[in-house]
Amino acid sequence: MKLSAPVYHLKRKAKLLSRQENVRLHEALDRIAAKEGFGSWSLLAAKLSATVTVSELFARLGPGDLVLVGARPGQGKTLMSLALAVEAMKSGGRSVFFTLEYTEKDVLDRFRSIGAELAHFGGLFEFDNSDAISADYIVEALDSAPRGTLVVIDYLQLLDQKRENPELMAQVSKLKSFARDRGLILIFISQIDRSYDPSTKPCPDIDDVRLPNPLDLSLFNKTCFLNNGEIRLQAAS
Repeated sequence: MKLSAPVYHLKRKAKLLSRQENVRLHEALDRIAAKEGFGSWSLLAAKLSATVTVSELFARLGPGDLVLVGARPGQGKTLMSLALAVEAMKSGGRSVFFTLEYTEKDVLDRFRSIGAELAHFGGLFEFDNSDAISADYIVEALDSAPRGTLVVIDYLQLLDQKRENPELMAQVSKLKSFARDRGLILIFISQIDRSYDPSTKPCPDIDDVRLPNPLDLSLFNKTCFLNNGEIRLQAAS
């Protein structure tokens, strides 16, 4: 979330406004919030509390989680997913990156762009860009993965691109059961529909996920959306 000034500066402005115009502080806070594009100070505060760092996000993940990470192109969803993989390795866990998009060199370059060198992690990271990637392939590849392994799947909408693969709903359901049974953390990178308009909604949400094929998004117990430097995590209700 980008504000015109740090929150403590905005609060100071509200106190000054309250004294100068002889209005109650909550009214002054609401006026300041309105200038920042919010209907009230409480809405501004709620949005601020919803923003998390990558390390805070990783701390909220646990074995069995199925996480959807969504953003429009260029907003950092792949980099953030790789940053989560780094957090997992820092804690001594393993990370696996399945992709139908990138080469190994692409991924290594992206690790370097976030200040991470895989050589420092002693083989805790595994890269797989097989053309055969699907739920069945992933389950087989992770047959011996230890509990707590963080798995990134890049990306959700490509899993059933091949006609011979099961429908997307069946694949995600299978992976959800597998993650729960084996205690893995599965992160699905997801596209956001082109109809998403950041001028009307600062950050995309579950309603903006691009779904060319049917999928019950309640299969994901956590969602994370990015836009303009903001990271928003929401657990399923």
